[in-house]
Amino acid sequence: MKSTLTKVSALLFGVTILLTGQGLQGTLIPTRAALEDFSTVTIGVIGASYFLGFTIGCLRGGVLLRSVGHVRVFAAMSAAASVAPLILGLWADPWVWVALRFLTGFCFAVLYVAIESWLNASASNETRGRVFSVYVFIMLTVMVLGQLMMLLYDPRELELFVVASILVSSGLIPVVLSRSEAPQKPHIVRPNLRRLFEISPLGATSCFTAGLTNGSFLTISAIFAAQVTGNTDSAAWYMISGVIGGAVCQWPLGLLSDRLGRRRVLALTALGAGVVSMLIVLSVSRISELSLMLLGTLWGGMAFPLYSVAVALTNDHVGHAKYVKVSSGLLLLYGIGAVAGPLLAALVMSALGPGGLYLFSGAVHLSLFGYVGIRTLKRVPVQTELRSDFGEALASAQTASDVYETDDDDEGLPDTA
Repeated sequence: MKSTLTKVSALLFGVTILLTGQGLQGTLIPTRAALEDFSTVTIGVIGASYFLGFTIGCLRGGVLLRSVGHVRVFAAMSAAASVAPLILGLWADPWVWVALRFLTGFCFAVLYVAIESWLNASASNETRGRVFSVYVFIMLTVMVLGQLMMLLYDPRELELFVVASILVSSGLIPVVLSRSEAPQKPHIVRPNLRRLFEISPLGATSCFTAGLTNGSFLTISAIFAAQVTGNTDSAAWYMISGVIGGAVCQWPLGLLSDRLGRRRVLALTALGAGVVSMLIVLSVSRISELSLMLLGTLWGGMAFPLYSVAVALTNDHVGHAKYVKVSSGLLLLYGIGAVAGPLLAALVMSALGPGGLYLFSGAVHLSLFGYVGIRTLKRVPVQTELRSDFGEALASAQTASDVYETDDDDEGLPDTA
Protein backbone atom coordinates (compact mmCIF):
# COMPACT_ATOMS: atom_id res chain seq x y z
CA MET A 1 0.00 0.00 0.00
CA LYS A 2 2.81 2.42 0.90
CA SER A 3 4.63 1.80 -2.38
CA THR A 4 1.40 2.36 -4.32
CA LEU A 5 0.75 5.69 -2.62
CA THR A 6 4.35 6.72 -3.24
CA LYS A 7 3.91 5.94 -6.93
CA VAL A 8 0.82 8.15 -7.19
CA SER A 9 1.95 10.85 -4.75
CA ALA A 10 2.50 13.41 -7.53
CA LEU A 11 -0.99 12.75 -8.83
CA LEU A 12 -2.54 13.13 -5.38
CA PHE A 13 -0.59 16.33 -4.79
CA GLY A 14 -1.89 17.73 -8.06
CA VAL A 15 -5.41 16.68 -7.14
CA THR A 16 -5.07 18.48 -3.80
CA ILE A 17 -4.18 21.77 -5.48
CA LEU A 18 -6.68 21.39 -8.31
CA LEU A 19 -9.67 20.55 -6.14
CA THR A 20 -8.86 23.29 -3.64
CA GLY A 21 -9.51 25.71 -6.48
CA GLN A 22 -12.70 23.86 -7.29
CA GLY A 23 -13.84 23.98 -3.65
CA LEU A 24 -13.29 27.74 -3.56
CA GLN A 25 -15.47 28.21 -6.64
CA GLY A 26 -18.25 26.12 -5.12
CA THR A 27 -18.92 28.82 -2.51
CA LEU A 28 -17.63 31.86 -4.38
CA ILE A 29 -19.89 31.53 -7.45
CA PRO A 30 -23.29 31.55 -5.68
CA THR A 31 -22.12 34.16 -3.16
CA ARG A 32 -20.91 36.56 -5.85
CA ALA A 33 -24.03 35.86 -7.92
CA ALA A 34 -26.21 36.93 -4.99
CA LEU A 35 -24.12 40.07 -4.53
CA GLU A 36 -24.69 40.84 -8.22
CA ASP A 37 -28.45 40.60 -7.54
CA PHE A 38 -28.97 37.50 -9.65
CA SER A 39 -32.32 35.92 -8.79
CA THR A 40 -32.43 32.68 -6.82
CA VAL A 41 -33.78 30.87 -9.88
CA THR A 42 -30.91 32.23 -11.99
CA ILE A 43 -28.41 31.00 -9.40
CA GLY A 44 -30.12 27.61 -9.51
CA VAL A 45 -29.74 27.54 -13.30
CA ILE A 46 -26.05 28.42 -12.97
CA GLY A 47 -25.56 25.56 -10.51
CA ALA A 48 -27.54 23.13 -12.65
CA SER A 49 -25.44 24.04 -15.69
CA TYR A 50 -22.30 22.91 -13.83
CA PHE A 51 -23.81 19.50 -13.08
CA LEU A 52 -25.14 19.22 -16.64
CA GLY A 53 -21.64 19.85 -17.96
CA PHE A 54 -20.23 17.35 -15.47
CA THR A 55 -22.72 14.68 -16.50
CA ILE A 56 -22.01 15.17 -20.20
CA GLY A 57 -18.29 15.16 -19.44
CA CYS A 58 -18.64 11.79 -17.70
CA LEU A 59 -20.42 10.39 -20.75
CA ARG A 60 -18.42 11.99 -23.55
CA GLY A 61 -15.02 12.83 -22.11
CA GLY A 62 -13.72 9.36 -22.91
CA VAL A 63 -13.86 10.21 -26.61
CA LEU A 64 -11.25 12.92 -25.99
CA LEU A 65 -9.07 10.56 -23.98
CA ARG A 66 -9.16 7.96 -26.72
CA SER A 67 -8.35 10.56 -29.38
CA VAL A 68 -5.33 12.40 -27.98
CA GLY A 69 -4.35 10.68 -24.73
CA HIS A 70 -4.51 11.45 -21.03
CA VAL A 71 -1.69 13.99 -20.72
CA ARG A 72 -2.87 16.30 -23.51
CA VAL A 73 -6.47 16.09 -22.38
CA PHE A 74 -5.47 16.83 -18.79
CA ALA A 75 -3.47 19.88 -19.88
CA ALA A 76 -6.27 21.19 -22.11
CA MET A 77 -9.02 20.72 -19.53
CA SER A 78 -6.94 22.32 -16.76
CA ALA A 79 -6.23 25.33 -18.98
CA ALA A 80 -9.89 25.77 -19.89
CA ALA A 81 -11.02 25.29 -16.28
CA SER A 82 -8.50 27.91 -15.08
CA VAL A 83 -9.63 30.48 -17.65
CA ALA A 84 -13.30 30.19 -16.64
CA PRO A 85 -13.06 31.80 -13.15
CA LEU A 86 -11.11 34.75 -14.56
CA ILE A 87 -13.88 35.50 -17.05
CA LEU A 88 -16.48 34.99 -14.31
CA GLY A 89 -14.77 37.61 -12.17
CA LEU A 90 -14.53 40.10 -15.04
CA TRP A 91 -17.95 39.67 -16.64
CA ALA A 92 -20.97 39.47 -14.33
CA ASP A 93 -23.57 38.39 -16.87
CA PRO A 94 -25.85 35.50 -15.85
CA TRP A 95 -25.89 33.79 -19.25
CA VAL A 96 -22.12 34.04 -19.55
CA TRP A 97 -21.91 32.43 -16.11
CA VAL A 98 -24.28 29.64 -17.16
CA ALA A 99 -22.07 28.86 -20.16
CA LEU A 100 -18.83 29.02 -18.19
CA ARG A 101 -20.13 26.83 -15.37
CA PHE A 102 -21.21 24.27 -17.96
CA LEU A 103 -17.67 24.39 -19.38
CA THR A 104 -16.18 24.04 -15.89
CA GLY A 105 -18.37 21.03 -15.11
CA PHE A 106 -17.37 19.34 -18.36
CA CYS A 107 -13.67 20.05 -17.79
CA PHE A 108 -13.67 18.71 -14.24
CA ALA A 109 -15.50 15.55 -15.26
CA VAL A 110 -12.80 14.82 -17.85
CA LEU A 111 -10.08 15.72 -15.33
CA TYR A 112 -11.55 13.26 -12.82
CA VAL A 113 -11.60 10.57 -15.49
CA ALA A 114 -7.95 11.18 -16.35
CA ILE A 115 -6.80 11.28 -12.71
CA GLU A 116 -8.77 8.21 -11.68
CA SER A 117 -7.55 6.24 -14.68
CA TRP A 118 -4.02 6.84 -13.44
CA LEU A 119 -4.96 5.74 -9.94
CA ASN A 120 -6.70 2.63 -11.27
CA ALA A 121 -3.70 1.72 -13.38
CA SER A 122 -1.32 2.17 -10.44
CA ALA A 123 -3.32 0.19 -7.86
CA SER A 124 -3.76 -3.56 -7.59
CA ASN A 125 -7.03 -5.29 -6.80
CA GLU A 126 -5.86 -5.59 -3.18
CA THR A 127 -5.01 -1.89 -2.75
CA ARG A 128 -7.58 -0.19 -5.00
CA GLY A 129 -10.21 0.31 -2.31
CA ARG A 130 -7.72 1.90 0.08
CA VAL A 131 -6.14 4.08 -2.63
CA PHE A 132 -9.52 5.46 -3.61
CA SER A 133 -10.47 5.93 0.03
CA VAL A 134 -7.42 8.21 0.36
CA TYR A 135 -8.52 9.96 -2.83
CA VAL A 136 -12.06 10.51 -1.50
CA PHE A 137 -10.66 11.79 1.81
CA ILE A 138 -8.53 14.30 -0.10
CA MET A 139 -11.55 15.40 -2.13
CA LEU A 140 -13.60 16.11 0.99
CA THR A 141 -10.73 17.76 2.87
CA VAL A 142 -9.69 20.17 0.13
CA MET A 143 -13.32 21.08 -0.50
CA VAL A 144 -13.34 22.44 3.05
CA LEU A 145 -9.96 24.14 2.57
CA GLY A 146 -11.13 25.80 -0.63
CA GLN A 147 -14.28 27.11 1.01
CA LEU A 148 -12.22 28.54 3.87
CA MET A 149 -10.26 30.58 1.32
CA MET A 150 -13.46 32.58 0.77
CA LEU A 151 -12.48 34.46 3.93
CA LEU A 152 -9.23 35.78 2.40
CA TYR A 153 -10.72 38.51 0.20
CA ASP A 154 -13.93 40.38 -0.49
CA PRO A 155 -16.07 38.25 -2.86
CA ARG A 156 -17.14 41.47 -4.62
CA GLU A 157 -13.61 41.89 -5.97
CA LEU A 158 -11.54 39.91 -8.48
CA GLU A 159 -8.93 38.44 -6.12
CA LEU A 160 -10.76 35.22 -5.20
CA PHE A 161 -11.40 34.41 -8.85
CA VAL A 162 -7.69 34.88 -9.54
CA VAL A 163 -6.79 32.58 -6.62
CA ALA A 164 -9.17 29.92 -7.96
CA SER A 165 -7.59 30.18 -11.41
CA ILE A 166 -4.06 29.93 -10.01
CA LEU A 167 -4.93 26.81 -8.01
CA VAL A 168 -6.61 25.03 -10.93
CA SER A 169 -3.74 25.72 -13.32
CA SER A 170 -1.07 24.90 -10.69
CA GLY A 171 -2.62 21.49 -10.10
CA LEU A 172 -1.59 20.60 -13.63
CA ILE A 173 2.15 20.84 -12.92
CA PRO A 174 2.80 17.77 -10.72
CA VAL A 175 0.45 15.63 -12.81
CA VAL A 176 2.06 16.25 -16.19
CA LEU A 177 5.53 15.88 -14.65
CA SER A 178 4.62 12.62 -12.90
CA ARG A 179 6.69 9.57 -13.79
CA SER A 180 3.67 7.31 -13.35
CA GLU A 181 2.87 5.52 -16.57
CA ALA A 182 -0.18 6.90 -18.35
CA PRO A 183 -3.04 4.38 -18.41
CA GLN A 184 -4.37 2.67 -21.48
CA LYS A 185 -7.11 4.37 -23.44
CA PRO A 186 -10.44 3.55 -21.79
CA HIS A 187 -13.30 1.50 -23.13
CA ILE A 188 -16.54 3.45 -23.29
CA VAL A 189 -19.53 1.99 -21.48
CA ARG A 190 -23.13 2.99 -22.12
CA PRO A 191 -24.94 2.74 -18.77
CA ASN A 192 -28.39 1.15 -19.03
CA LEU A 193 -30.58 3.13 -16.63
CA ARG A 194 -33.70 1.04 -17.21
CA ARG A 195 -31.74 -2.09 -16.30
CA LEU A 196 -30.46 -0.40 -13.14
CA PHE A 197 -34.01 0.17 -11.91
CA GLU A 198 -34.74 -3.50 -12.60
CA ILE A 199 -31.65 -4.61 -10.65
CA SER A 200 -32.26 -2.40 -7.62
CA PRO A 201 -35.17 0.06 -7.67
CA LEU A 202 -34.28 1.30 -4.20
CA GLY A 203 -30.57 1.76 -4.95
CA ALA A 204 -31.25 3.62 -8.20
CA THR A 205 -33.95 5.82 -6.66
CA SER A 206 -31.72 6.64 -3.69
CA CYS A 207 -28.85 7.73 -5.95
CA PHE A 208 -31.16 10.01 -7.92
CA THR A 209 -32.53 11.41 -4.64
CA ALA A 210 -29.01 12.08 -3.36
CA GLY A 211 -28.31 14.04 -6.54
CA LEU A 212 -31.45 16.13 -6.04
CA THR A 213 -30.62 17.16 -2.49
CA ASN A 214 -26.81 17.25 -2.55
CA GLY A 215 -26.79 19.23 -5.79
CA SER A 216 -29.21 21.71 -4.22
CA PHE A 217 -27.05 22.07 -1.12
CA LEU A 218 -23.83 22.59 -3.07
CA THR A 219 -25.48 25.17 -5.34
CA ILE A 220 -27.85 27.18 -3.16
CA SER A 221 -27.00 26.65 0.52
CA ALA A 222 -24.51 29.53 0.48
CA ILE A 223 -27.36 31.84 -0.58
CA PHE A 224 -29.61 30.34 2.10
CA ALA A 225 -27.03 31.00 4.83
CA ALA A 226 -26.33 34.54 3.65
CA GLN A 227 -30.05 35.38 3.58
CA VAL A 228 -30.71 33.90 7.01
CA THR A 229 -27.70 35.46 8.77
CA GLY A 230 -27.20 38.58 6.66
CA ASN A 231 -23.48 37.78 6.54
CA THR A 232 -21.61 36.47 3.47
CA ASP A 233 -18.86 34.96 5.66
CA SER A 234 -21.51 32.68 7.14
CA ALA A 235 -22.10 31.19 3.70
CA ALA A 236 -18.61 29.67 3.63
CA TRP A 237 -18.82 28.41 7.21
CA TYR A 238 -22.24 26.91 6.62
CA MET A 239 -21.12 24.95 3.54
CA ILE A 240 -18.03 23.82 5.44
CA SER A 241 -20.19 22.56 8.31
CA GLY A 242 -22.25 20.42 5.93
CA VAL A 243 -19.22 18.95 4.18
CA ILE A 244 -17.52 18.18 7.50
CA GLY A 245 -20.65 16.40 8.69
CA GLY A 246 -20.66 14.29 5.54
CA ALA A 247 -16.96 13.49 5.80
CA VAL A 248 -17.17 12.48 9.47
CA CYS A 249 -20.23 10.25 9.04
CA GLN A 250 -19.33 8.65 5.69
CA TRP A 251 -17.35 5.70 7.04
CA PRO A 252 -19.24 5.09 10.32
CA LEU A 253 -22.60 4.91 8.55
CA GLY A 254 -21.12 2.80 5.78
CA LEU A 255 -19.63 0.32 8.21
CA LEU A 256 -22.90 0.32 10.17
CA SER A 257 -24.66 -0.66 6.94
CA ASP A 258 -22.27 -3.63 6.65
CA ARG A 259 -23.54 -4.88 10.02
CA LEU A 260 -27.17 -3.78 10.25
CA GLY A 261 -28.13 -3.82 6.58
CA ARG A 262 -28.22 -1.20 3.84
CA ARG A 263 -31.96 -0.56 3.98
CA ARG A 264 -31.94 0.22 7.68
CA VAL A 265 -29.12 2.73 7.24
CA LEU A 266 -30.78 4.21 4.14
CA ALA A 267 -33.95 4.64 6.20
CA LEU A 268 -31.92 6.21 9.02
CA THR A 269 -30.14 8.68 6.76
CA ALA A 270 -33.27 9.61 4.80
CA LEU A 271 -35.33 10.10 7.97
CA GLY A 272 -32.51 11.96 9.71
CA ALA A 273 -31.94 14.34 6.80
CA GLY A 274 -35.69 14.87 6.46
CA VAL A 275 -36.19 15.65 10.14
CA VAL A 276 -33.20 18.02 10.27
CA SER A 277 -34.50 19.75 7.14
CA MET A 278 -37.86 20.35 8.79
CA LEU A 279 -36.20 21.62 11.97
CA ILE A 280 -34.34 24.18 9.85
CA VAL A 281 -37.58 25.21 8.13
CA LEU A 282 -39.37 25.70 11.46
CA SER A 283 -36.56 27.68 13.08
CA VAL A 284 -35.19 29.64 10.13
CA SER A 285 -36.71 32.97 11.17
CA ARG A 286 -35.16 33.00 14.65
CA ILE A 287 -32.14 30.69 14.55
CA SER A 288 -28.69 31.72 15.80
CA GLU A 289 -25.60 31.31 13.62
CA LEU A 290 -24.20 28.61 15.90
CA SER A 291 -27.42 26.61 15.83
CA LEU A 292 -27.56 26.96 12.06
CA MET A 293 -24.02 25.59 11.72
CA LEU A 294 -24.83 22.66 14.01
CA LEU A 295 -27.96 21.79 12.04
CA GLY A 296 -25.97 22.11 8.81
CA THR A 297 -23.44 19.62 10.17
CA LEU A 298 -26.20 17.20 11.15
CA TRP A 299 -27.82 17.56 7.73
CA GLY A 300 -24.54 16.86 5.94
CA GLY A 301 -23.87 13.89 8.20
CA MET A 302 -27.17 12.31 7.15
CA ALA A 303 -27.50 13.45 3.52
CA PHE A 304 -24.01 13.04 2.04
CA PRO A 305 -23.40 9.38 3.01
CA LEU A 306 -26.74 8.37 1.48
CA TYR A 307 -25.26 8.03 -2.03
CA SER A 308 -22.43 5.70 -1.04
CA VAL A 309 -24.77 3.48 0.98
CA ALA A 310 -27.12 3.32 -2.03
CA VAL A 311 -24.23 2.23 -4.26
CA ALA A 312 -23.29 -0.44 -1.71
CA LEU A 313 -26.91 -1.65 -1.65
CA THR A 314 -26.93 -2.07 -5.42
CA ASN A 315 -23.51 -3.73 -5.45
CA ASP A 316 -24.79 -6.30 -2.96
CA HIS A 317 -26.94 -7.76 -5.73
CA VAL A 318 -24.32 -8.06 -8.47
CA GLY A 319 -21.01 -9.85 -8.82
CA HIS A 320 -17.71 -8.16 -8.06
CA ALA A 321 -16.91 -7.93 -11.77
CA LYS A 322 -20.03 -5.84 -12.33
CA TYR A 323 -19.31 -3.18 -9.68
CA VAL A 324 -17.82 -0.69 -12.13
CA LYS A 325 -20.56 -1.14 -14.71
CA VAL A 326 -23.31 -0.66 -12.14
CA SER A 327 -21.59 2.24 -10.39
CA SER A 328 -21.20 4.14 -13.67
CA GLY A 329 -24.96 4.09 -14.15
CA LEU A 330 -25.59 5.14 -10.56
CA LEU A 331 -23.16 8.03 -11.01
CA LEU A 332 -25.14 9.12 -14.07
CA LEU A 333 -28.39 8.98 -12.08
CA TYR A 334 -26.78 11.11 -9.38
CA GLY A 335 -25.71 13.63 -12.03
CA ILE A 336 -29.22 13.84 -13.50
CA GLY A 337 -30.60 14.48 -10.02
CA ALA A 338 -27.94 17.13 -9.40
CA VAL A 339 -29.03 18.95 -12.57
CA ALA A 340 -32.72 18.94 -11.61
CA GLY A 341 -32.29 19.57 -7.87
CA PRO A 342 -30.93 23.14 -7.94
CA LEU A 343 -33.61 24.20 -10.42
CA LEU A 344 -36.47 22.77 -8.37
CA ALA A 345 -35.08 23.97 -5.04
CA ALA A 346 -34.52 27.47 -6.43
CA LEU A 347 -38.14 27.66 -7.58
CA VAL A 348 -39.40 26.62 -4.14
CA MET A 349 -37.00 29.03 -2.44
CA SER A 350 -38.12 31.91 -4.68
CA ALA A 351 -41.76 31.24 -3.82
CA LEU A 352 -41.42 30.58 -0.08
CA GLY A 353 -38.22 32.31 1.02
CA PRO A 354 -34.92 30.82 2.24
CA GLY A 355 -36.65 28.03 4.16
CA GLY A 356 -37.90 26.69 0.83
CA LEU A 357 -34.52 25.06 0.22
CA TYR A 358 -34.98 22.76 3.21
CA LEU A 359 -38.69 22.31 2.64
CA PHE A 360 -37.66 20.80 -0.71
CA SER A 361 -34.94 18.72 0.97
CA GLY A 362 -37.30 17.51 3.68
CA ALA A 363 -40.01 16.51 1.21
CA VAL A 364 -37.53 14.57 -0.93
CA HIS A 365 -35.82 12.78 1.96
CA LEU A 366 -39.05 11.88 3.76
CA SER A 367 -40.49 10.57 0.50
CA LEU A 368 -37.42 8.38 0.13
CA PHE A 369 -37.88 7.17 3.72
CA GLY A 370 -41.41 6.08 2.84
CA TYR A 371 -40.17 4.33 -0.29
CA VAL A 372 -37.53 2.44 1.73
CA GLY A 373 -40.35 1.15 3.92
CA ILE A 374 -42.35 0.00 0.91
CA ARG A 375 -39.38 -1.82 -0.64
CA THR A 376 -38.52 -3.43 2.70
CA LEU A 377 -41.99 -4.94 2.88
CA LYS A 378 -41.73 -6.27 -0.68
CA ARG A 379 -38.20 -7.74 -0.71
CA VAL A 380 -36.00 -9.82 1.56
CA PRO A 381 -32.67 -8.08 2.32
CA VAL A 382 -29.34 -9.56 1.28
CA GLN A 383 -27.76 -11.84 3.90
CA THR A 384 -24.85 -10.32 5.81
CA GLU A 385 -22.24 -12.73 4.42
CA LEU A 386 -23.25 -11.88 0.84
CA ARG A 387 -22.95 -8.11 1.18
CA SER A 388 -20.25 -6.26 -0.71
CA ASP A 389 -17.52 -4.48 1.23
CA PHE A 390 -18.41 -0.84 1.89
CA GLY A 391 -14.84 0.28 1.15
CA GLU A 392 -15.14 -1.02 -2.39
CA ALA A 393 -18.53 0.62 -2.77
CA LEU A 394 -17.15 3.95 -1.54
CA ALA A 395 -14.31 3.75 -4.05
CA SER A 396 -16.58 2.98 -6.98
CA ALA A 397 -19.25 5.46 -5.88
CA GLN A 398 -16.99 8.48 -6.13
CA THR A 399 -15.19 7.90 -9.41
CA ALA A 400 -16.11 9.47 -12.73
CA SER A 401 -13.77 7.06 -14.52
CA ASP A 402 -16.20 4.23 -13.81
CA VAL A 403 -18.08 5.22 -16.97
CA TYR A 404 -15.11 4.10 -19.06
CA GLU A 405 -13.38 1.31 -17.23
CA THR A 406 -15.09 -1.77 -18.66
CA ASP A 407 -17.04 -3.04 -21.61
CA ASP A 408 -18.96 -5.73 -19.70
CA ASP A 409 -22.47 -6.46 -20.91
CA ASP A 410 -25.57 -6.78 -18.76
CA GLU A 411 -25.55 -10.54 -18.55
CA GLY A 412 -25.61 -11.89 -15.03
CA LEU A 413 -27.22 -8.83 -13.48
CA PRO A 414 -30.21 -10.09 -11.48
CA ASP A 415 -33.54 -8.45 -10.80
CA THR A 416 -33.77 -7.57 -7.12
CA ALA A 417 -34.44 -4.76 -4.64
